[in-house]
Amino acid sequence: MSFRLECKKIRRTGLAAAFLAGSVIAAALPVINTAARPDTFSSMTGSPAAILSDANLQMISMLNLLLITAGACILYHIEYADNGLQKIQSLPVRESGLFIGKCGILLPFVLMMILFETASLCFCGWRWLDAGKEELIEMLQTLGFTLLLTLPATVTALVIASACRNMWTALGIGVLCVFMATMLSTDNFIASLFPYALPFQILPGMETERVIHYCIAAVCETAAACAAEIIHLKVRRLFA
Repeated sequence: MSFRLECKKIRRTGLAAAFLAGSVIAAALPVINTAARPDTFSSMTGSPAAILSDANLQMISMLNLLLITAGACILYHIEYADNGLQKIQSLPVRESGLFIGKCGILLPFVLMMILFETASLCFCGWRWLDAGKEELIEMLQTLGFTLLLTLPATVTALVIASACRNMWTALGIGVLCVFMATMLSTDNFIASLFPYALPFQILPGMETERVIHYCIAAVCETAAACAAEIIHLKVRRLFA
């Protein structure tokens, strides 16, 4: 019921159109980049997945994070507008259900972005790098890994948007987190565990043990963000 209600809320927000446009733009980047200099890419050594990921995944991940941040702000702005959240608090419903509904709306949009980008990278590998079945499977694994590592930032963006009544405050914090992540060293394991820095990790060439560590960290950080939201909601009710 909560998910259906959330779907009705976003009809006039432009959220779906924004994510669709953002997905198309992010997916177009590898195609434009590779088509503009195909000889450069074809002369590089390494697997097609590694070549395309090194050249495009950083920019794609940054666009994804910015879009996720904006999407989370829109989802909670419709609750704070006209004191909608205060009206919800007066009803016999759990606010955690509202958060779960927001996650249920945002995560499919994130999956849509990843699918668009996966299709784009697979096309580039097939068209310009003569990628075969094994190489295309490696690209699918790379984008699946990216999707898992994007979950902590997605849930964290919703937690920030939930805590900030002013949408611009939440948006500013999210943008700062994104640009902070771009300045952190991806080689430093501790620094790369920052939720907004995780999506910048590239799977091809990474040690198996490190891949496992990142997957565990992504799951733990997602669970921690959900727990932080529950605690925040309980504290807010006490002081409401």
